[in-house]
Amino acid sequence: MEFIQPTSWADALAVQADLPTAVPLAGGTDVMVGVNFGAERPPALLDLTRIGELSQWEVAGHQIRLGAGVTYSQVITELRDKLPGLALAARTVGSPQIRNRGTIGGNLGTASPAGDAHPPLLAAGAEVEVASVMGTRRLPIAEFFVGPKRHALKPGELIAAVHIPLPTGPEQFSKIGTRNAMVIAVAAFGLALRPDRQEVGTGIGSAGPTPLRARAAETFLAAALAEAGLWESRAHVPAAVAAEFGRLVAAAADPIDDVRGTAAYRRHCLAVMARRTLRWAWQDFQQAKPASRAGYDKGA
Repeated sequence: MEFIQPTSWADALAVQADLPTAVPLAGGTDVMVGVNFGAERPPALLDLTRIGELSQWEVAGHQIRLGAGVTYSQVITELRDKLPGLALAARTVGSPQIRNRGTIGGNLGTASPAGDAHPPLLAAGAEVEVASVMGTRRLPIAEFFVGPKRHALKPGELIAAVHIPLPTGPEQFSKIGTRNAMVIAVAAFGLALRPDRQEVGTGIGSAGPTPLRARAAETFLAAALAEAGLWESRAHVPAAVAAEFGRLVAAAADPIDDVRGTAAYRRHCLAVMARRTLRWAWQDFQQAKPASRAGYDKGA
């Protein structure tokens, strides 16, 4: 197995163009497990850890651009106020050592249905920036996942960054597992409220062949809140609305039975998590100052 360590992004893209079967290595928290257990034996590993620009992030207009090498720990310590949904998910990832090594780009690259970063990125309406020697392009994250552990990258392309709109309302994340830490999700759910546009974003993890959005649930909740004037009044969400939202989220899933849980249990979990995250997010919304696209202010 060849091990290649470029020190610039241009060199990394050149290597990937010449050797498209090389497997990119960021944190290595997924790739090296497969290599060490003999499940994967790629012809080459393309180590991206020496490319400093990949671990940087910046606010660009109404979005945050996260380099593909930004770690979970960076999200927690540097971006918890700017990207609260992603930070909540990052806190549930593995151990401190895994959070220090694991990257957002690496999580996307594995394209696992159970990837913890995926539900909040779906809920936020993120876009994935991919690059090759031919140039760059951006994909809506819902189009990035094309099958179980399969993504839309073309031969020669690498994940460069993720573009995430700055939240204008509260975000929440919930995850069910067999224990509280270092666990693969039985099911996960991300929620984003966008009061400025009266929109709702959702993300479902570990309950389908790919991470999913609950589009019918988004449309229903946004309309129900608008019809009742709740976006303006911030009054309590009726229990019947929360229950229907949970039902629609569960219906959007396409789970299977496996060693971590049954399909029926996953649907039940999603309905419960949808109701709970809606309650938590709405409480945040009721307590917060009016927000702008510059960022969501949770002040009293």
